[in-house]
Amino acid sequence: MLLKKQTVWLLTMLSLVVVLSVYYITSPEQQNGNQLAGGTEEQQENTAENAEGQETATNETADGETVISEISSDEVFEALRMQLDDQRSMRKGELQAIIASTDLPAPERSKAYDEMKELNQIATKENTLEMLIKAMNYEDVLVRADGEKVRITIKSKEHSAKAANEIIQLVRTELGDMQPVAVEFQPGK
Repeated sequence: MLLKKQTVWLLTMLSLVVVLSVYYITSPEQQNGNQLAGGTEEQQENTAENAEGQETATNETADGETVISEISSDEVFEALRMQLDDQRSMRKGELQAIIASTDLPAPERSKAYDEMKELNQIATKENTLEMLIKAMNYEDVLVRADGEKVRITIKSKEHSAKAANEIIQLVRTELGDMQPVAVEFQPGK
């Protein structure tokens, strides 16, 4: 019986990954914003050379070679969002396994359920804050609440201490005064 539950859970998770992958690949935002995926190497190089607001990233491979690539700040924001989503998805998967386990006592499963519920609430609040801050006429916003600190990175041409204070007040209104808030501005287009 336990093997069937695990098989069903695994198939459900794999189906979810496939559906999300298809959605991510076919979403209009991806097709308009990132056309590098379907182009040739020459098109990719030309696009990379012409893009504005780029950062240079240096990575070292396992062979000891150094690879230098240019990453636009939009891609950095998206990469950070994806990384955060991946980490949360992995944690949710672990928590779901704990909840589904019949071997563990009820208090442990309840604690795992509460943690999963809290992760969902944090993600919802982050998305809400991102939308509210973007509504203040900023190009892009990334909100990360990790339990210790709320980090907000804003892509904007102009920034001021007054704008940062307004954002901090907005965050405290949504999340409460419990966590310190850090606001960072990055130059925009």
